[in-house]
Amino acid sequence: MFRDGNEGMYTIPGFSQIQFDGFCRFIDQGLMEELHKFPKIEDTDQEIEFQLFVATYQLAEPLIKERDAVYESLTYSSELYVSAGLIWKTGRDMQEQTVFIGNIPLMNSLGTSLVSGIYRIVINQILQSPGIYYRSELDHSGISVYTGTIISDWGGRSELEIDRKARIWARVSRKQKISILVPSSAMGSNLREILDNDQFGLALVRLENAVRGTICGAIRHKLIPTPHNLVTPTPLTTTYESFFGLHPLSQVLDRTNPLTQIVHGRKLSYLGPGGLTGRTASFRIRDIHPSHYGRICPIDTSEGINVGLIGSLAIHARIGHWGSIESPFYEISERSKKMVYLSPSRDEYYMVAAGNSLALNRGIQEEQVVPAGYRQEFLTIAWEQIHLRSIFPFQYFSIGASLIPFIEHNDANRALMSSNMQRQAVPLSRSEKCIVGTGLECQAALDSGVSAIAEHEGKIIYTDTDKIVLSGNGDTISIPLVMYQRSNKNTCMHQKPQAPRGKCIKKGQILADGAATVGGELTLGKNVLVAHMSWEGYNSEDAVLISERLVYGDIYTSFHIRKYEIQTHVTSQGPERITNKIPHLEAHLLRNLDKNGIVMLGSWIERGDILVGKLTPQAAKESSYAPEDRLLRAILGIQVSTAKETCLKLPIGGRGRVIDVRWIQKKGGSSYNPETIRVYILQKREIKVGDKIAGRHGNKGIVSKILPRQDMPYLQAGTPVDMVFNPLGVPSRMNVGQIFECSLGLAGYLLDRHYRIAPFDERYEQGASRKLVFPELYSASKQTANPWVFEPEYPGKSRILDGRTGDPFEQPVIIGKSYILKLIHQVDDKIHGRSSGHYALVTQQPLRGRAKQGGQRVGEMEVWALEGFGVAHISQEMLTYKSDHIRARQEVLGTTIIGGTILKPEDAPESFRLLVRELRSLALELNHFLVSEKNFQINRKEA
Repeated sequence: MFRDGNEGMYTIPGFSQIQFDGFCRFIDQGLMEELHKFPKIEDTDQEIEFQLFVATYQLAEPLIKERDAVYESLTYSSELYVSAGLIWKTGRDMQEQTVFIGNIPLMNSLGTSLVSGIYRIVINQILQSPGIYYRSELDHSGISVYTGTIISDWGGRSELEIDRKARIWARVSRKQKISILVPSSAMGSNLREILDNDQFGLALVRLENAVRGTICGAIRHKLIPTPHNLVTPTPLTTTYESFFGLHPLSQVLDRTNPLTQIVHGRKLSYLGPGGLTGRTASFRIRDIHPSHYGRICPIDTSEGINVGLIGSLAIHARIGHWGSIESPFYEISERSKKMVYLSPSRDEYYMVAAGNSLALNRGIQEEQVVPAGYRQEFLTIAWEQIHLRSIFPFQYFSIGASLIPFIEHNDANRALMSSNMQRQAVPLSRSEKCIVGTGLECQAALDSGVSAIAEHEGKIIYTDTDKIVLSGNGDTISIPLVMYQRSNKNTCMHQKPQAPRGKCIKKGQILADGAATVGGELTLGKNVLVAHMSWEGYNSEDAVLISERLVYGDIYTSFHIRKYEIQTHVTSQGPERITNKIPHLEAHLLRNLDKNGIVMLGSWIERGDILVGKLTPQAAKESSYAPEDRLLRAILGIQVSTAKETCLKLPIGGRGRVIDVRWIQKKGGSSYNPETIRVYILQKREIKVGDKIAGRHGNKGIVSKILPRQDMPYLQAGTPVDMVFNPLGVPSRMNVGQIFECSLGLAGYLLDRHYRIAPFDERYEQGASRKLVFPELYSASKQTANPWVFEPEYPGKSRILDGRTGDPFEQPVIIGKSYILKLIHQVDDKIHGRSSGHYALVTQQPLRGRAKQGGQRVGEMEVWALEGFGVAHISQEMLTYKSDHIRARQEVLGTTIIGGTILKPEDAPESFRLLVRELRSLALELNHFLVSEKNFQINRKEA
């Protein structure tokens, strides 16, 4: 955090700074510490000694560019070189060489690493500090039992317990306790041996074993070893790849939109190795704690089983030298006016006042009594007793929560939903700035790295869709732009030039906007005209009614890029071939292939079309050859080969335009390094029924109907509204902030103004938000000569008219401009249908899930609903023909093809047979008998 020229004015730190600090700490300190732990290695006769000289090490520049590493699925890494020496003790000769010990994945400017072509990020983990924790508890007899818990850097935790008889018990990893003599005997070492045993990283252990084995092998075969021959880079490289690929804290970077990228790097997790689990963590751990103030956001957390266990760093928080989370405070003193960072253990001893103004104003405070925190309690004390104060109204929120205007008027549960749903917003083809914001949109867009920023001042001499050429200080710099790049969520990342040719640019100025940014601001949605009213039941239960203008005007149109790939292997029958000559396939399906058998750029692809033609050789039996084939083999000795068609076909829902084709040929060409062909298809998706939309206040819904614009309710000025929300979704959910945003957005739209509002403005005076919104509405009403904008009888509401009849509605309605997002939960990715398909092997019921072409589940409550309507035949079909009655469903298929009457199923379905088999496995035989009513009564009496 940096201090400006004015006393008490500070700028917000970079949102990705925590990732950069961690990586720099690893390169500068951690790597050196681990290399220092590498031991000296001697042979069995102690004649040769190998050691690393780690006073200096070198990291070479990457051999490949980051953009090429993405397309070729390579790791963007640097080669690590260290000086190594081999000493012959007999002659005291030493041979020193610089050896290559492995590749280290580098961190890019966004704070992420690129491993095997995939952007990955390592999130932060909250753990108890290593050490010994003592506690005293009372047992069932009321006698004190003393326990010491040992938490180490590596491995599980151990507990030592002293009972009332002064016996010492040990408990390892929270399992059953055993006598302290058992682990002591099992170690078989005295105290000095245990303390002298160094611990070092897994990669260096593997490297040590490899070097020791190589030295012994060289001496055994009477070869002269050298440092180059002894060191192999495989252990270090393999360890890094396994860490990024398998470690729970190494996650694939979520790149749905720019906000998602920076929020993902600031996550905090209680889960992972040495941490908690979602099923065992108590409510006390998940709950908000006073020490979270200014460090961990009290709002932004995941929903579901991990609630409270996955958090997010507050805006100003940083990681201290000892691993604790620190928050900045402004010191209030006559002698010094400075900012200090405090850990949770230190700020308990200070009285900390909340930040009650945007600027610190040199410590001047008008109020005499202020709320403050002291020793994890919130008090109301005199201003003269305050030691520290907060520096910023956003200090205790995460980035996602800080982008919600009027957040103080929302329930915390809805603010949590909004923080999560903003990360699910899809970048639109034409975004726009929000009329009502919080002021952090610029910082979020800048730190996300999606915009092209000028690193030097100069003059633009050329601009195009793929690059910008800048001339300055005698140099010409070409800045490449991102064009239709696919994210791992299939959204489209694209940069659009904003600076015209001939314009002089200063350092730090924006050259091109990225996805979901306009003018350097984060723009996740659109400002649309909304009305809160009911409309024929189409917007009940979180459904939303929208106008067709949003479809035909491309208001909520987004681009999505899907990747399809296929590999060619070398089989036992020969290599697979890429060709456009595929027998037994219609020519219509092969129309888009070029002479090499790969789809052409710019082709429009429909479902079932061939993207890559491939034939896989296979062996055929002698009896399967045609007579002419057998004749050729007998006379000429020609081996007639057969092949199976294994083409890459476009699946359901993948129609679109081919924008890129990549043929990646890896070195070697063996079956272990297959060639890969990737096809990228661009889809244009308008908003449609079934898509999910949401505001910034947790007000989410599904599009239920698209109404012609002439049928939509319209204002007194004749403008039809764009969306109709259910008014019942506001009072019960207590997210009144959407009403303030809606009304202020209307005023800003009419006055051509944009508002940036800090949260908790009620601290200045009571009803401050209302006193801000109503004057703006009144001003808009006067300047535009529209009295309906502000009507004193019901301010904020207006009478609107029914588009179908032209009559006004009975009650006035809240109308305004709200910022609405289109989320990634789209109906095109979720819609699914099945006529017939695969069945489970055990139950013989349809599989579950869209990916497996599964069926729709009819559960117990669904059966009740069918019974309630009395639909006996449909109910029988659901439970027999369409489910697990094998014989019945086979007869239905044959009867449907040849015609006839469908027989009723009379025998038991497969699920009942499965129940019988399970009972038999428990030694219970289940039989059924046909008995008369008389015998039944007799048997029942005997029973």
